[in-house]
Amino acid sequence: MLAGLGVVAFSLTFPSTVWGLESFGPWSLVAVRSTLAALVAGVFLLAGRVPLPERRHWAGLAVVAGGVVIGFPLLTSLALQTSTTSHAAVVVGLLPLTTAAFAAVRTGRRPSRTFWIAAVSGAVVVLGFTLAESGGALSTGDLYLFGALLVCAAGYTEGGRLAGLMPGWQVIGWALILCLPLMLVASAVTLSLEPVHLTAHGVIGLLWVAAGSTFFGLYVWYRGMAAIGIPKASQLQLAQPLLTLVWSVALLGETLSPAAPVAAVAVLVCIAVTQRSTS
Repeated sequence: MLAGLGVVAFSLTFPSTVWGLESFGPWSLVAVRSTLAALVAGVFLLAGRVPLPERRHWAGLAVVAGGVVIGFPLLTSLALQTSTTSHAAVVVGLLPLTTAAFAAVRTGRRPSRTFWIAAVSGAVVVLGFTLAESGGALSTGDLYLFGALLVCAAGYTEGGRLAGLMPGWQVIGWALILCLPLMLVASAVTLSLEPVHLTAHGVIGLLWVAAGSTFFGLYVWYRGMAAIGIPKASQLQLAQPLLTLVWSVALLGETLSPAAPVAAVAVLVCIAVTQRSTS
């Protein structure tokens, strides 16, 4: 349930980023987003009087920070300047499989053959559906999207591992605090260089990607990963592109094809198989 709630939060990230880009440039959006999320995390850490992590955990927190706090938001924001949200969902379609592969290497846990068959099948369904939705053409933002895929999978894997050693909210909280000095400077610089045109959509989009996607979403996500394991949790994200397409229709006015329900059922079957498989 926690990991699934994280997926719902993440599914709003791309539409919210598109809204945020109405008011901010891609670089300033990421800098301000991370700064606000770090301030929220700092309040929780101070209120809970949480001690500093052990020295051995800081390298892992740096991977989380580089992957999910800076790398993925920045690369996807750059991509969404030229790509539609449905096309950008290709990244999320491959993310579960990539995260499972990273986890197998990093943690040494080996999911069963049934798991891998279901995971690959789910990825194929999502890729086929999202490519069909975007007309099968590759956008100029694809390099950004595939780069985002790699750094995010690394951040998810390391964060899931750390969530087994400390509470999930502390994992993302300390990763955000680690980035705060850099993001404060980046916010000041980018806001002076990129034009800002505040709109209701832009402000709502910024607030959601900061508090919803970055802090709350990663908090419940890492808790869920610690409870059921990184490979199984990652496969729940097979539903994320389809949820994103629903939000794209509702919030951005994009058109959803009749193939969506068919793809949704196929993905849910793949998710069910991965959740019932053994390591």
